[in-house]
Amino acid sequence: MPIINSTLPAFTATAYHQGAFKPVTDADVRGKWAVFFFYPADFTFVCPTELGDLQEQYGELQKMGVEVYGVSTDTHFTHKAWHDTSDTVKKVQYPLVGDPTGTLTRGFGVHIEEEGLAYRGTFVVAPDGKIKIAEIHDNGIGRNAVELVRKIQAAQFVARHPGEVCPAKWKPGASTLKPGLDLVGKI
Repeated sequence: MPIINSTLPAFTATAYHQGAFKPVTDADVRGKWAVFFFYPADFTFVCPTELGDLQEQYGELQKMGVEVYGVSTDTHFTHKAWHDTSDTVKKVQYPLVGDPTGTLTRGFGVHIEEEGLAYRGTFVVAPDGKIKIAEIHDNGIGRNAVELVRKIQAAQFVARHPGEVCPAKWKPGASTLKPGLDLVGKI
């Protein structure tokens, strides 16, 4: 079944966030925009570059009303240890969620059963709990947080403007489209 417009899976987890262990549930996510940013494992190579890149965009995402949840199958204890030892990861200000049971990775369809790790998956959840953006990469391919911000801007625009859609490379302030018979074959 396609994950787009499916409902955020039910979960209860523990995150390392701002120097403390904090519970996080699906109920905490509802009512606001959220990004679930899955990565394979702490203490690896591409992962810290992605978490650092996402941190560089975190302030902009916060202004947009978006919370970010970094998720791997590591425990919250491992997240703390990585945060304490990595110069890149110690800059991360968004919650790092432990998913050692694979509840979230399986719920979002990114769990690698034979390894107990996650694929690089990025999911944007709207305030109503529906998944609006889904992107999954093989683990050797890093992501770009600037493009993620643009996609969320488009998702938020479409949510606020029913009947309008955002064309390729759309950015805030650019023209949108209003699908209808008058546009068929004219683009």
